[in-house]
Amino acid sequence: MTTDSGETFLLDLPRPVQLAEGDGLKCDDGTFILVSAKAEPCLRLRADAPATLARIAWAIGNRHAPIQVLADALITPADPVLAEMAAGLGAEVEMVDLPFEPDPGAYHGTAGHGHDHGHHH
Repeated sequence: MTTDSGETFLLDLPRPVQLAEGDGLKCDDGTFILVSAKAEPCLRLRADAPATLARIAWAIGNRHAPIQVLADALITPADPVLAEMAAGLGAEVEMVDLPFEPDPGAYHGTAGHGHDHGHHH
């Protein structure tokens, strides 16, 4: 990985964790690295009714796509298929570049989540 100042480092954690904006990494030499999310192409999805946003969130989750839930919008990585689907469900779709911090969901980023959906991942 690379810091904003261009220093490279190896992040080798004993188990997977989701790092969030503002977290810190303590280095072997005692220094700290502040975690900051880099802006990336995303879709910001808004709707007139909370129930519409809930249906859109369900549809995105049903496709196992990552999502960030805000009070008034949903954020997901830029994907034309998701954009078309969300628009078809009533979303106002906006392309934006912003830091994306997806919700870890019920399984908190585990590789396998212990149940069968009847389809392959």
